[in-house]
Amino acid sequence: MIQAKQGDTVKVHYTGKLEDGTVFDTSRSRHPLQFKLGKGQVIEGFEQAVASMNVGESKTTTIPVEKAYGARRDDMIVTVKRSQLPGDVQPNVGQRLEITQEDNQVMLVTVTDITDSTITLDANHPLAGKALTFELELVAIL
Repeated sequence: MIQAKQGDTVKVHYTGKLEDGTVFDTSRSRHPLQFKLGKGQVIEGFEQAVASMNVGESKTTTIPVEKAYGARRDDMIVTVKRSQLPGDVQPNVGQRLEITQEDNQVMLVTVTDITDSTITLDANHPLAGKALTFELELVAIL
């Protein structure tokens, strides 16, 4: 059997679940996820779980918060004046927005609260602070 190792490009089918069993993402209805082991293209725990799997092997693994998207950080939540938004933006709670920072880096944020004069934006990844369970199947090593 061929075993995945650092430097290999792999194709993996996955289903990701939260602790309560809610599915947050799956590749089963589309193509498998392709990435190169050791390049940091996926979260650390996912990569570690796939390394040393054999082609055709399936397994379930739970990835702790620190090897997934990390802990939620309060310093990544900011309240800004609505007047700071472009006039054509009409935000809704739960909406994801792209904002460009002063250094021209683009950041995805989630609108978490809206008042008449302010909007609260959360730059934490939506899965931050959560342990994640993945059902994995190593489909191929390229």
